[in-house]
Amino acid sequence: MRTYTADQWVLFFFFYCLCGWLWESCYVSARQRRWVNRGFLHGPLLPIYGFGAIIILIFTLPVRTHTAALYVCGTAAATLLEYVTGAVMERLFKVRYWDYSNQKLNLNGYICLSSSIAWGFFSILLVRVIHPPVERLVLDIPAALTAPLTLALMAAFGADVMQSVRAALDLRAMLEKLTEENEELRRLARRAEIISAFAEDDLQKFRDRTQVERILLRDRLKAERQERAEARAERKLRREERYAQAVRTLSEAKLSALENVAAALESCRDKLADGTQAAAQKREELDAAVRRLRERQAAVRARTAGSYRPALRILRGNPSAAANHQYGDAMESLRRIAEARRDD
Repeated sequence: MRTYTADQWVLFFFFYCLCGWLWESCYVSARQRRWVNRGFLHGPLLPIYGFGAIIILIFTLPVRTHTAALYVCGTAAATLLEYVTGAVMERLFKVRYWDYSNQKLNLNGYICLSSSIAWGFFSILLVRVIHPPVERLVLDIPAALTAPLTLALMAAFGADVMQSVRAALDLRAMLEKLTEENEELRRLARRAEIISAFAEDDLQKFRDRTQVERILLRDRLKAERQERAEARAERKLRREERYAQAVRTLSEAKLSALENVAAALESCRDKLADGTQAAAQKREELDAAVRRLRERQAAVRARTAGSYRPALRILRGNPSAAANHQYGDAMESLRRIAEARRDD
């Protein structure tokens, strides 16, 4: 096995990051029928491929002449990396950037048998076919240029990572915020149902008015019928307008539901009899619930279309990204807004 310098390992890393980005972006773009800047970063790099290639090379180059050992070592190293990376990213950002849950013999959706088998064959392809010319290319770079080139690439990479992590954290914060709002709305709606002495038919009407998703579905179907009626030439010009409308639709639906719940709670409060300690305590509880609802309304009104953009960039670059059940409704809301920003 040839010994590489630290700078040469770094150059190998960036080269395979670029190759991975080219492969994934072209593949996903062909499937989506539109250009997709694939991956977590803004730039043309997919670190999972760079780290994967480096780990495979480290584990397999000592046995590069033994095909069976090369296959086993490559499979084990790449599978371990894929599992750890997927689990850590979901824990940090609340988003699963790839999901094998629908594949047979998968482990927590992070890895699966078919993917691991493919990693083994890729390891043979990498070590025997791809890496030798890449090795010659990197080793031919003059030593005087290797260090400056490495530093420049690492500086650009570091800046991109910081910006992308910030965007991923924005996505996590948005998911948590939307989920918290939905849970608060459901919790207060249930309280209003219990406290209210509505007749059954009035209660059903109340529930219908406070179902955010039903309001969203109605508005979405209306928007889709309007979109199909537009000429293709006009659609690109109207993209930002559709995006803004999608954000307004989400906000208006949630504000409508919050207002209906608040009105129901205020009605219950006003009907309480005066003079008893129990009634006074219940009135204070309802006042506190109404105040929380008004605070939620103010937060929703203050949220601008621009606040969604960092989160939507992550979703556009990872169209198969998923969130666990806890954040499922919030992720679906963001997907509808992201869909409105697509180029036709």
